[in-house]
Amino acid sequence: MNRRFQFAVVASSTCVVLLLLFGAVRGRSASADSPYNHLGVYSEVLSRIKADYVEEPDMKAVTAGAINGMLESLDPYASYLNADQYKQYLKSKESVKADVGLVLSRRFGYLSVVDALPGSPAAKAGLGTGDVIESVNNVSTRDMPLAFAEMLLAGDSGSTIEVSVLRVRKSEPQKITLTRANLVYPPVSGKLLTDQGPEPIGLIQTYSLAHGRAAEIAAKVADLEKQGAKRLILDLRHCSHGDMDEGVAVANLFLDKGLITYIQGQKVSREDSQANASKAITKLPLVVMVNRGTAGPAEIASAALLGRRASVVGEHTYGDAAIRKAVTMDDGSAVILSVAKYYSPDGKAIQDNGVTPNVLQDESAAATDGGTDDDIDSAEPQPKPGPDEIMKKAIITVMKPQ
Repeated sequence: MNRRFQFAVVASSTCVVLLLLFGAVRGRSASADSPYNHLGVYSEVLSRIKADYVEEPDMKAVTAGAINGMLESLDPYASYLNADQYKQYLKSKESVKADVGLVLSRRFGYLSVVDALPGSPAAKAGLGTGDVIESVNNVSTRDMPLAFAEMLLAGDSGSTIEVSVLRVRKSEPQKITLTRANLVYPPVSGKLLTDQGPEPIGLIQTYSLAHGRAAEIAAKVADLEKQGAKRLILDLRHCSHGDMDEGVAVANLFLDKGLITYIQGQKVSREDSQANASKAITKLPLVVMVNRGTAGPAEIASAALLGRRASVVGEHTYGDAAIRKAVTMDDGSAVILSVAKYYSPDGKAIQDNGVTPNVLQDESAAATDGGTDDDIDSAEPQPKPGPDEIMKKAIITVMKPQ
């Protein structure tokens, strides 16, 4: 797909979305809550495009672009799958497949990397937060449903897939071949830092909050306390995978009372998750580390702990905490979208706002890329050069008098 054609598709899809939004505003002023005005504007826009566009348009592509643009404006994790795609999607969910280790959302019509699982094929290739996947096996991801793209990236262990990646410091996309592998999330780790101040610090790190990780974190905390830890740092950087309930459970390890989070949606009544005093395990001073790759259950935990129980140090988090489901259509297609969002105790939707640390500290570009641009095709993980600025700030913060 050449650049001129890409631009034409993007421009036409954008025009449809903008005109739909204009029509929505106009329709609201004429007759509030009436969908017929919106549908009338949409139909008229399609008619004008078909009649007046500079060349014969691919109306199927334009319509799909409009639907995906509308969904993206509401929810960067939503997907529209046509009937064939949805059948493939359901079939793929029945089998466990190897993958490349990418957590994705949609940004500006393309696939954007939320994070790459440490040690995964994607991480070894240098992919990281903010990179844009322009194509998968030479198929443009422009208006590609997110769920369908995730399905394409999965496959048999040892098989390869080629992706084209746009990076901030490169003007042209880079072709990268990834070899799928069975993904294994690193276990929860813990160690005692004895050379960072007058009191030992217990450091706990996890890259996932999958089911059972809260119990593992609790065990690490207990072990570190036995070793003499007087202060704790919980590292949730690059933690973008897991079970939302596990995020609640992790927060409860450090909270003995109060609201942790709540869910609410247009058709989902508010449901609160309160801290249970019997599940709290420690009162040691605590700092939580986050970055741009922190998402989902890790955001629920950090938002609950922020200010009340812990200082949160690092970067603004990604913003992804919602309950999603597939809504099927009469023609067999489906829309996968958020039906309820998780909220922080102060009433902010995490998916819309992310979590802003009370101690902001950007990681250096060198420390977040996982290597240089020249290293991107390397099959081996690249060491992160330079000091860990977030860790340095977390140590300073946790050592302050409480």
